[in-house]
Amino acid sequence: MVSLKGIDFRNIIVRMPNWIGDLVMATPILTDLRKQYPSARITAMSRAPISDLLLSDPDIDELFCFTKMSSFSRRSDKKNLIEKLCLGKYDLGVLLTHSLSSAWWFWQGGVKARLGYDCNGRRLLLTHPVPLPPAIDRQHLVVTYKMLLEPLGIPVSTSVPRLFLSQKEVQEAQQLLRQHGALEQNLVVGINPGATYGLAKCWLPERFREVALRLLEDPRIVIVFFGDQPTAPLVKEICQGLPTRVVNLAGLTSLRELAALISCCDVLLTNDSGPMHIADALGTKIIALFGSTNEIVTGPYSQGKVIHKHVACSPCYQRVCPIDFRCMKSISAEEVYKEIYALLEGFVAKK
Repeated sequence: MVSLKGIDFRNIIVRMPNWIGDLVMATPILTDLRKQYPSARITAMSRAPISDLLLSDPDIDELFCFTKMSSFSRRSDKKNLIEKLCLGKYDLGVLLTHSLSSAWWFWQGGVKARLGYDCNGRRLLLTHPVPLPPAIDRQHLVVTYKMLLEPLGIPVSTSVPRLFLSQKEVQEAQQLLRQHGALEQNLVVGINPGATYGLAKCWLPERFREVALRLLEDPRIVIVFFGDQPTAPLVKEICQGLPTRVVNLAGLTSLRELAALISCCDVLLTNDSGPMHIADALGTKIIALFGSTNEIVTGPYSQGKVIHKHVACSPCYQRVCPIDFRCMKSISAEEVYKEIYALLEGFVAKK
């Protein structure tokens, strides 16, 4: 394998991950590549609609958006994607996905140097396959992404996940909260009770409701519930009959609107989820609840309080708990309430 160190790549494409949280955790790669290749043209290839999170990113020159491809996708769609890759004339492709198909697209699209982890039978499609890190299950995913750049002479850096919002987007989010009664003197708590990849990642709905009721005893606090379309019925059930100062925005926001609203929160209570990583990238304080997954690998990278009871069977990575859901049931509403309130009191003290 020819070394990639010292090569002045001029046209780079980065295949970004397919999930919201993973994409946010991969943003330091864009920072590190821009620092190493300040004059290069850098393209981020990302699946729509999560690609919207990369809009306004100053470290990329182009956003290559595409829709999910499968064996049932139209031949013309596949041909168009390959043609677009060919037209790009990329001299370096960095694959942050582990799939065989993503390497195949780069190979078909004529990307000259194809750098990615050696897994899922795609070694022959990569010009520079990199062995998976031996500690991949014991290190943060951000670090795993960064280690892929070492063949380029880029050491694991101190860059952190980040997202970029316009002033207009933040102002519109603030205006929306004002319309729902959140004034300048209020403390805004965001609650995200859902998560992708199954119910095993989600704390009990009745406990989210119990925490909300306790918080609303403080007249300074406004609560905003977030969620996607599939989560909307769950959030509606949690919010049923709650007092005023509760805003239910589940299923009503775009990804960028969600990010702008999260940036307006003083604290976000969340399961292991994409919104958790959005909050981390925007500097919003986090209380993150973990059970079936591993906070060492996918927890908040920059800051945040993780509550994880580490029962014998956790992390199991199951979609649905096959036994008694002891990992999440071990987290009490009282404990979560106290952690949120401590952050809020600290926030007030700094004002």
